[in-house]
Amino acid sequence: MKALPLTLNLTVLSLAGGGCLALSLNLLRLTRAGAWFYRGYVFLFRGTPLLIQIFMIYYGLGSLTFIHESVMWPVLRSPYWCGLIALILNDAAYTSEILRGGLNAVTHQSTEAAKVSGMSAFLRLRRITLPIAVRQALPAYSNEIISMLKSTSLVSTISLMEMTGMADAIVSSTFRALEVFLIAAIIYLVISVVVSYAISRLEKHLSPQNFGVH
Repeated sequence: MKALPLTLNLTVLSLAGGGCLALSLNLLRLTRAGAWFYRGYVFLFRGTPLLIQIFMIYYGLGSLTFIHESVMWPVLRSPYWCGLIALILNDAAYTSEILRGGLNAVTHQSTEAAKVSGMSAFLRLRRITLPIAVRQALPAYSNEIISMLKSTSLVSTISLMEMTGMADAIVSSTFRALEVFLIAAIIYLVISVVVSYAISRLEKHLSPQNFGVH
């Protein structure tokens, strides 16, 4: 349980950072050059294992001389920051696709009606496009939240003592692998159930019926 705060910290920050980056990628996708970058980014980070991405950032970049001499070295020599950066980059690839699906669910009639009513492009994005897209994307995004929670266990491979890393250390000293890893699995499971319940409640809260829309 002492390692639970670090697990939650990595989960929340990776989702927050990945969400902001995913939104930026979707805005970039609207341009011709940005669309190619978007496709390449998603192809790269969805097509390669997260564990390899963590190793590439922590061990790979750390082996380059110019990185040692750059202003980024204080960040890239830290297992915490390397793990968090890898989680954010990976989450952004999946979240951007989830968000893209939600944005595609926004009907042309909705945006045209907002435009006719005099809304600016930013106001249409904030009050029409994003709320509808988020509501449509919530079911898939709940899976991404749980997936990212479980993915934090991979940073234990670069010496971060989150729950899986702590469990492995306890097993090394007690040799009671079954009990320790079973407890760790139960903690992950409980958090996943809480997240699923919270998202389902949020879906009901954001349903059109709650706003008098039929």
